[in-house]
Amino acid sequence: MSQQPAPPPPYRPYRQVRAATPHSRAVSCVRFSPCGRLLATASLDGTVALLSPSSLAVIAVLRGHTDGVSDLSWSTESYYLCTASDDRTLRVWDIRSVLAGGAQGAADPGADRCVRVLKGHTNFVFSANFNPQTSSQIASGGFDCTVRIWDVKSGRCNRAIDAHSEPVTSVHFIRDGSIIVSGSHDGSCKIWDAKTGACLKTVIDDKKPAVSFSMFSPNGKFILVATLDDSLKLCNFATGKFLKVYSGHVNRVYCIQSAFSVTNGKYIVSGSEDNSVYIWDLQGRNILQKLEGHNDTVISVSCHPTENKIASGGLDNDRTVRLWVQDS
Repeated sequence: MSQQPAPPPPYRPYRQVRAATPHSRAVSCVRFSPCGRLLATASLDGTVALLSPSSLAVIAVLRGHTDGVSDLSWSTESYYLCTASDDRTLRVWDIRSVLAGGAQGAADPGADRCVRVLKGHTNFVFSANFNPQTSSQIASGGFDCTVRIWDVKSGRCNRAIDAHSEPVTSVHFIRDGSIIVSGSHDGSCKIWDAKTGACLKTVIDDKKPAVSFSMFSPNGKFILVATLDDSLKLCNFATGKFLKVYSGHVNRVYCIQSAFSVTNGKYIVSGSEDNSVYIWDLQGRNILQKLEGHNDTVISVSCHPTENKIASGGLDNDRTVRLWVQDS
């Protein structure tokens, strides 16, 4: 007699427990560190804040960019943080002293934490991602339509790929670091070899709608693709087939960053232009919950690596970072 798979755990609703305003402009990105001990937030005010993931208290502020910061990426061991900015640079910050408790609080200028400035993009840098297998490699994408692969130790750009015909909205490594997915406003989503920069596959090749975000699933088997027609699609990139479509949220204008939640069940989480956070059942595609509280578009969400927590960030009319937890 074959054993039946265990049913998924019952869904427990999330509720808001904290809200903070660590920035003077829109919050553009929120990211829990892989170790779960910090929450990094980026803003159009040009700063990055490191917050407590429980109280949202500001532990340190990273200053150095001369324009807005659009994206954040942590190295796997949480020692380094990469930031992508409209000032056409990426910066790599050493966060080890913050993890060790050596930060001086909100007054900490953070400038001495910058260990590399990566220069080469000729327009806004919109997306950045550390290779999860090695902290010495970063991929970036920008409004110059290129995907670039950087050696962190030397600060050199090893590959500059003319990847798309319009701005690159996202770059993301697969879990073993061997390939990169990129999305673009040109409506395409492509797979690149991380060593050679060769294009291995085009997953989507439509002129419309624009691809606003793309990322690999935690197990590396799927790609989550957001398009500016109010939809999120789950694609088996090996076969090129779209398996699921998640809808109900509003996404026509902004590059909203989505996330996978795997700490208690398997969910898809995304912000929305109706000022809400949406949570879908990954398998069933149904909306499990709509989290309300922000006063502007929720541009970014992040799921804690081990706890049932979601962080979200809002644009200029809101400027808050909000923390949501599941009831036990």
